[in-house]
Amino acid sequence: MPLALCCMSHSPLLEITRQRAELEADIDSAIGSARRFVADFGPDVVVVFVPDHYNGFFHRLMPQFCIGTRARTVGDYDSAAGALDVPEQLAADLARGVLDAGVDIAFSRRMELDHATAQPLTALFGALDARPVVPVFVNAAAEPRSPLRRSRALGAAIGGFFADRPEKVLVLGSGGLSHDPPMPTLETAPPPILERIVEGRPLTQAEAEGKHAGAIAEGARLAAGTSERMPLSPDWDRAFLDLLAGPGLDELDQWTDEDIGRHGCGAHEIRTWVAAHAALAEHGPYEVIDRYYRPVPEYIAGFAVTTARPREAARSGGAARPSGSAPSREEESV
Repeated sequence: MPLALCCMSHSPLLEITRQRAELEADIDSAIGSARRFVADFGPDVVVVFVPDHYNGFFHRLMPQFCIGTRARTVGDYDSAAGALDVPEQLAADLARGVLDAGVDIAFSRRMELDHATAQPLTALFGALDARPVVPVFVNAAAEPRSPLRRSRALGAAIGGFFADRPEKVLVLGSGGLSHDPPMPTLETAPPPILERIVEGRPLTQAEAEGKHAGAIAEGARLAAGTSERMPLSPDWDRAFLDLLAGPGLDELDQWTDEDIGRHGCGAHEIRTWVAAHAALAEHGPYEVIDRYYRPVPEYIAGFAVTTARPREAARSGGAARPSGSAPSREEESV
């Protein structure tokens, strides 16, 4: 049945900082265009591909992919907290369908997710539970990570599952593009943080406040050009968007984890975009409707928002555009 796609970057700094009016208005405009696209499509269910930042998934047990049959968000960085409206039988059937298609996937009946899930859902729908949602976790934080071709296989399996079903499905990818936020690793985390990212204990209030302050300070340093983190990579971001817009998904199979990591530890979140586009591609050639990109050091993100539909569906809604020539609004931050 009909599929449509929306992918967008996320940043906790959208929730906890105020930026200059021009920047905020520009980001709001891009998200507003996506919101209108989604409202016009009117999905019956949203399949959201999301990473996690050691708020729900931890090194004690880290699947590469996981489907939630029940899920809630934890409210980190002042993002929305609460239960998602997960259609349990559909989510369970989807897990079986993905397994039958040859992609090994875990499932969770008590999935916990963070701002990577809450932010796009509230931005597009106004609430976490405004639409039925099937969350699909994609590991982007913890080594070892599965190669991009497996994210593509995951998306293709999910797109194929919905081919003969009646629901109108929005596939939603959250994350990326280039960015290098301060994230703990097994090698660099001090003992209390190491224990948390392995065992999964909740943040203390002091640790949560420290994360907020650290992220805000890092964004300010990156914008000022004084950060020691990796800079944003606009050329790489645009090349990635170009491949997604054209018939280039298979070319991404050649991108190694090392290649991606050169553009920041958060760049690994492009796996969610690959999965979402692969799901859409299972329904035939597609066309990007809107494409927004802006490198935003204040948000520590190469910030992008795209929407797409199958080519025939796009034609029925207006004049078609050839793949790769979607209208784009791109600016350099100053």
